Amino acid sequence: MPRGGGTSLDGESVPPDGGVVVDLSAWSRVLEVDGDDLWARVEPGVVNRDLQRALLPHGLFFPPNPGSWTTSTIGGNVGTNASGMRSFRYGPTRAWVREVDAVLGTGDRVHLGRRVAKRSVGPDLLQLFVGSEGTLGIATELTVRLAPVPTTRRGVVVPLPSRPSLGSIVSSLARLPDSGLSAVEYLDAGCAAALSEARTARWRSGSALLLLEVEAGGASEASRRLTRLRSRLAKAGVPGMPAVFEDADELWTLRGESGNVLLERYGYHVREDVAVPVARIDDLLRALARIARRERVPYFLFGHLGEGSLHPNYVVDPTSAVAQRIRASVLSASRSLGGTISAEHGVGILKRPFLAEELGTSAIGLLTAVKTACDPDGILNPGKLYPPSSERGRPPSWSPSAGGVARARRRLPIARPTRVVSGGTRSTSARPRRRAARP
Repeated sequence: MPRGGGTSLDGESVPPDGGVVVDLSAWSRVLEVDGDDLWARVEPGVVNRDLQRALLPHGLFFPPNPGSWTTSTIGGNVGTNASGMRSFRYGPTRAWVREVDAVLGTGDRVHLGRRVAKRSVGPDLLQLFVGSEGTLGIATELTVRLAPVPTTRRGVVVPLPSRPSLGSIVSSLARLPDSGLSAVEYLDAGCAAALSEARTARWRSGSALLLLEVEAGGASEASRRLTRLRSRLAKAGVPGMPAVFEDADELWTLRGESGNVLLERYGYHVREDVAVPVARIDDLLRALARIARRERVPYFLFGHLGEGSLHPNYVVDPTSAVAQRIRASVLSASRSLGGTISAEHGVGILKRPFLAEELGTSAIGLLTAVKTACDPDGILNPGKLYPPSSERGRPPSWSPSAGGVARARRRLPIARPTRVVSGGTRSTSARPRRRAARP
């Protein structure tokens, strides 16, 4: 199984029954940046934040920014189709991948995608690979799409009234023309208070919070957009005076600590990842609260409100029978409202028993056929994603200690020298070639 930063919350990078871990964390170079066509070619072990820092001198950034961006890798982001706070505007990782070089379970190398902006050549095999959680192949190189860094980014913290209609608020904000909104996030009162106390956040606790980001071409445009945003919020029933963070990343660093603060206070607990249509957000919140009352456990909520993507947290031993009931109830509630069992964390180990309920038997059959074509011996990340009933359970046809590994190893590519391309100027850094990482 491939492993990058190991931040997966649903066990994607954890070997459940032993096995060989292919550690890709040392494959961490930014190989090439093209400032004209807006793409970067990277190794899979590049940490998200390190890529962002490498892109800043070019005035570019990679929009997917999961809360684990300080430790999660680009290979892992692609493997789970990760999202983040700014996905309200920019979407998930899937929208930002141009090419993937990978080694399949057969040992064959494949190149998926092209660097062009548009392409219509049959079904998109690249998109099958994105979100496959290491079950179809091991990525050895990725080309990701980039965006220009906005001139001005303001973080906005808005206190919410008691019992707000969150779906109506989000819909109103989404219809605001030329808003510059790139993030619409939510913290319930408990999460806001915990962050205020544990991380000295610059807001008054006591109410739930709406966290926003406004992008603009300069300070004057940002000011105009903030004024219109306040007016739209007031019309939507949110009259409180927003607090403005001049540096939006300061706000997202705080927001990204939500899970860590709850972990520090309450230890390991059930943290879920579901999404529903925006029109059903309030129904989901009521269902999540009912589950907490029924099981008599403390409950906290934060998430990406603008997309109906939420992370309910239930303070209970995650290995207990109560935790199993809670998880099943949360996933069932999301599906019943037209939603999904995973908005951004993937399926991994924890959710694989629920996958067939969302996709259906026929779709599971198609996925299994793809898995069989790419990994006929079932050696890539076994025990993940695919429901247990779809696994063949037969041993590999060749010994991992014999010719099979040698065959796959010979086909792993050797890293090429780094080339940086910006503004049409290419430069090659003289760095030693190194052998491919061994399983």
